[in-house]
Amino acid sequence: MATLPNPLPKLASDPSGRSLGLQLPPGRLIDMTDQGVWHEPLLWHAARTAAPGNWSALGAPAGRAGLVPVLIDLGGSQGGPEQWDLAPARMSYPGDHDAEEVLEDFWEEWAAEDEEWPGLADAPTLNADPDVRAAQIADALAGEGPSWFGAPHLALVPARRSADVPAAIGWSGPVNHENDTARLGAVLRSWEDRFGIRVVGIGFDVLAVSVAAPPTSVAEAEAVAAEHFAFCPDNILQGSGTLEAYASGLIGEHVWSFWWD
Repeated sequence: MATLPNPLPKLASDPSGRSLGLQLPPGRLIDMTDQGVWHEPLLWHAARTAAPGNWSALGAPAGRAGLVPVLIDLGGSQGGPEQWDLAPARMSYPGDHDAEEVLEDFWEEWAAEDEEWPGLADAPTLNADPDVRAAQIADALAGEGPSWFGAPHLALVPARRSADVPAAIGWSGPVNHENDTARLGAVLRSWEDRFGIRVVGIGFDVLAVSVAAPPTSVAEAEAVAAEHFAFCPDNILQGSGTLEAYASGLIGEHVWSFWWD
């Protein structure tokens, strides 16, 4: 995984983050991987569970410091990220992969033999600023609204862009589908460009993204559903059962969630 200079080591001697222009609450640095202690921290997360407003308060200053916000679930049965077998050594770089090639490969593996890959969905019109939408979804996940996370904590990750966060921390949640998360990161980059997504939440095997340009028609939703099926077959095979049923829930939806068995 190609990396940028990592500002997180500064937090070891400056836990408030003042040297980075931040005002951090108490938190901890995570450097534990499937191969032992990594040579530098992979992420920082707050000690307390997230509350509405935390993302907005920290997101912009963190961006100026080269850090990307994301909610990390510490409330699952597998514990927090230090227990997730993070595998940064296995990750390539998302920019080295072509999103459509990745999706077509998965489609050919999982779709019926007579179903041809339909190609990438067209980009709808943005109906919100992607970063504003991300803050709204983060607040909903941290509040009393529906949540896939038992205890979301605000985290900061050194990454070029939001789509790179899963690969940057060596997240292995989709390992039964793909063990190089950077390949899925290439798809997330494409979704950033076409749908204004931001990665807002990561659990042991769950990913949630905000969507600033959701599909607005059945045809658009079915095109997106095909990409979701290739990206995460379990969403359909262990969920709605058909692409058509799954697509109906994508129209106007501002958050997409994915779960890998």
